[in-house]
Amino acid sequence: MNKTMVEARDQLAGASTESGRGGLEAPGSRGFWAEAWIRFRRRRLAMIALWYVVILAIVGVLSPAIVGTRPIVCKYKGRIYFPALAYYNRRWEPAIFFRDKFRQRYPENLKKRDPTSWAIWPLVYQDPYRRVGENEWPGQPGNPTGAQGRPNRYNLMGTTQEGIDVFAQMVHGARTALLVGFVSTGVAAAIGIFIGALAGYFGGWIDIVLSRLIELVMCVPTLVLILALLAIIDKPTIWHVMLVIGVTGWTGIARLTRGEFIRLKNTEFVLAARALGAGGLRIIFRHILPNALAPVLVPISFGVASAILIESGLSFLGFGPPPPHPSWGTLLNAGRTNLQMWWLILFPGSAIFLTVLAYNLIGEAIQEATDPRLREAGK
Repeated sequence: MNKTMVEARDQLAGASTESGRGGLEAPGSRGFWAEAWIRFRRRRLAMIALWYVVILAIVGVLSPAIVGTRPIVCKYKGRIYFPALAYYNRRWEPAIFFRDKFRQRYPENLKKRDPTSWAIWPLVYQDPYRRVGENEWPGQPGNPTGAQGRPNRYNLMGTTQEGIDVFAQMVHGARTALLVGFVSTGVAAAIGIFIGALAGYFGGWIDIVLSRLIELVMCVPTLVLILALLAIIDKPTIWHVMLVIGVTGWTGIARLTRGEFIRLKNTEFVLAARALGAGGLRIIFRHILPNALAPVLVPISFGVASAILIESGLSFLGFGPPPPHPSWGTLLNAGRTNLQMWWLILFPGSAIFLTVLAYNLIGEAIQEATDPRLREAGK
């Protein structure tokens, strides 16, 4: 064993011994992420924003149980079914209801075709895809259409021009917003962290090529590129929109990751790991990436807000997810054509504004909780 490896081993062993002694002297000491969480919780607006996002996620996941016209669970002809799963995927609706020609009219057909059947229904009987007719639910009038569809006791946020309940579309549209935000930002984070890590760690011609690639993608307007890519797809779906937003939104994450890797790759713990024979990939993902992750979380949080805003803008322009996927931007677009229907602008506009604001507040709080320079400045 050469002298360099011995010194590196002794350095790592000494650091471990000092850490162990520190643990004995201060058993209540907290790690970096625990301290960051404590500082994050001190920001009241950030905690309110975090709770808003959590509640929105719960609403999006449980949307078929909150509002819908399909039973959450029912017993029909001696078997248990879950028709509400069709709101997640149309193919998940049990085939027996197609064979018996229910035509999405469950309340009347369940008792008519099987008097012994029972069902557990959503809290609100409305559908995000179609108009509910008169007495479809016993004692409930049909949804009004046009300018008559103001908010009322049966339509909490009014109806669209075609009589579709806005509250149902808002609740189910929350799932679309969350999917677009998290999936597209996840794709962008994976691409950005990978490219930024390679460019920052290896340097040289790899850094030059990848940096030019980052600059090339940055030069293309994101919205124009999204519209161009969607134009060449025959039948665009919500997953195409997410993928396109993710593929075009990784440059900021890549630049920040590259800078962090350039800063950390020559530090003592990396040199010690390299002297002990650790490979490049192990150093990147085991040693450098965990230490570079805190600053990267900030653009990821902002990226979720940006993705939701882009999807809403695309839907507003008519290039968003195609029907029957409900979207807040689609509701805004419907309100733009008829300004008398103010509820089509107020409710989805407020939801987009509050959601984007919440993610921005969370990102700002993460930055201040994890940046030592801001802590030293008294923030």
